[in-house]
Amino acid sequence: MAFPPCYLRPDCFQKTGYKGGFMSASRIHHINFIVRDLALAAEQFQLVLGLDPFEFIDHAPRGAKVARSRIGDTWFVLVCPFDPESVPGRFLAANGEGFFLLSTATSDLQAQLNRLASDGLTPIDRQPRIGILDWRVADIAEIHGVMLQFTDDSDPGS
Repeated sequence: MAFPPCYLRPDCFQKTGYKGGFMSASRIHHINFIVRDLALAAEQFQLVLGLDPFEFIDHAPRGAKVARSRIGDTWFVLVCPFDPESVPGRFLAANGEGFFLLSTATSDLQAQLNRLASDGLTPIDRQPRIGILDWRVADIAEIHGVMLQFTDDSDPGS
């Protein structure tokens, strides 16, 4: 996947003089797995992990259908791209099925993005966008083959 040239990489830290200062994550908001067959994956994860039934959602802006269930206060999300040119579609083509995204909750999404910018780091999304169920999110980086993201936790529905 093509992303901005400098974001959260060791050479980026060296170039920018980054010294740290991250705000700690309050919790894991959701984790996503990329799958080819949404119904089959939901059935398998539900059976093996003992999850409640999945809620199925079309998310046309990201070119995918999703299913979600909870593990404690964390959403467990399955993503099945129908658009091969979407971010999830390109990720599936490049990496196959599996772990896709980890999103941490934050009470101030814009402050997190501002903090990254002030530290000289360039997140993938420089402004929040709307995710599934109107969650406000921002993709930060891809590290070790996994997308990292912040989700605004100030909305009680998230």
